[in-house]
Amino acid sequence: MSAHTSEQSDNADPTGAAVDSDITPALPLLAEPRDGVPFVIDTRAGLERAAVALAAGTGAAGVDAERASGFRYGQRAFLVQIRREGAGTWLIDPEPFEDLRIIGEALDGVEWVLHAANQDLPGLAELGMHPSRLFDTELAARLAGLPRVGLAAVVESQLGFTLAKEHSAADWSTRPLPEPWLRYAALDVEVLVELRDKLAELLFRDGKLAIAEEEFEHIRSTPPAEPRVDPWRRTSGLHKLRDRRQLAAVRLMWCEREDLAQRRDVAPGRLIPDAAIIAAAKAMPGTVPQLLATRGFHGRAAQREAPRWLRSINEARKLTELPPLHVPTNAPPPPRMWPERDPEAAARLQTARPRVAERARTLGMPLENLLTPDHLRRIAWRPPAEITLDSVSAALAELGARPWQIQQVAAIITVAFLDPEPLTDKTSADRTHSDKPQEGSSEAPVV
Repeated sequence: MSAHTSEQSDNADPTGAAVDSDITPALPLLAEPRDGVPFVIDTRAGLERAAVALAAGTGAAGVDAERASGFRYGQRAFLVQIRREGAGTWLIDPEPFEDLRIIGEALDGVEWVLHAANQDLPGLAELGMHPSRLFDTELAARLAGLPRVGLAAVVESQLGFTLAKEHSAADWSTRPLPEPWLRYAALDVEVLVELRDKLAELLFRDGKLAIAEEEFEHIRSTPPAEPRVDPWRRTSGLHKLRDRRQLAAVRLMWCEREDLAQRRDVAPGRLIPDAAIIAAAKAMPGTVPQLLATRGFHGRAAQREAPRWLRSINEARKLTELPPLHVPTNAPPPPRMWPERDPEAAARLQTARPRVAERARTLGMPLENLLTPDHLRRIAWRPPAEITLDSVSAALAELGARPWQIQQVAAIITVAFLDPEPLTDKTSADRTHSDKPQEGSSEAPVV
């Protein structure tokens, strides 16, 4: 890599004495963008220059976006970074513009290289930017079986550099953006295309490049998820409430907080956290002093907006139609309950899951990338009426499994379902088939 680096070694001895060869030298720090820190584009003329330059570049484009999660409402991008060979690095402030379609058009037909694309693609889509082709270095690292898949870790293992990440959780809505933040942002796209090439070589060597390309296209082409029904039910701690009127108070306070957060363009949790909503709903205070005295009720807008929150609680008291404690769902129950409710389903899951996990180990990838755990649970709970390779394959496809996943696991699941092993005791089943969501999964119980 031709980028400027700062050679750092904690093992260097200024006297010239020999150092312990068992100590691993520190990797060089990728400290400066090779072309220096770019100016931020915030004018129409600058945006047009960026579009012309990027269109004239060659090869893939490294793309990244910085959000202000935890600070501002929603997940919009507050800085877009793009680097392409022959065009250099461009830092674009989206705030002055209605959209960045001109940049998306300049990159039409170009492969975009992102790290953890699912995080950035929604915000980029809001700006009118949609990739024609995609390479996700985070997902590529997972499929390649790398033990750590954060950008800094993958850069270290594949490129031999240390990449600073100290500004990853910064408030990127800050204006003007500090120069150290801009350096960090430019460095994030400095390495992406080179990293893409290294990971593609690794995947090709292991026969997994076609699998990765299928996954990348799935991410690129999958439309946004439908808005969640009753999003207030995702309030952390809701499971602690067992009274429908308390649930009504949570719903009204959550909606009030959401409306206020959107109008003020601030993250909802910065007004009052979920824990404060739960505490207030559990106590159901009748006056502002009682509300403010409620243990656990806190937050920046707790006292200042106390009458607002109290109105929601009082409205909940007057309701005649209350939300149900539970909502209908077609999801299977937690696997720990299967041995009593459906021992045959429990045996199917107990037999299939370790075999699918073994296949994942053979392929050198995490189990959740080979097959979404929820897909396996659903088909084990409600298998096809007639279990054949074709029917299992069709059921997996209907659940959303990709063709390569079906090719890898359908036969394994079919054999397991046709001849399940005897069900072990309940305690063993609990340990083996915990319904705890996988790390990074979007699964969560519905109250």
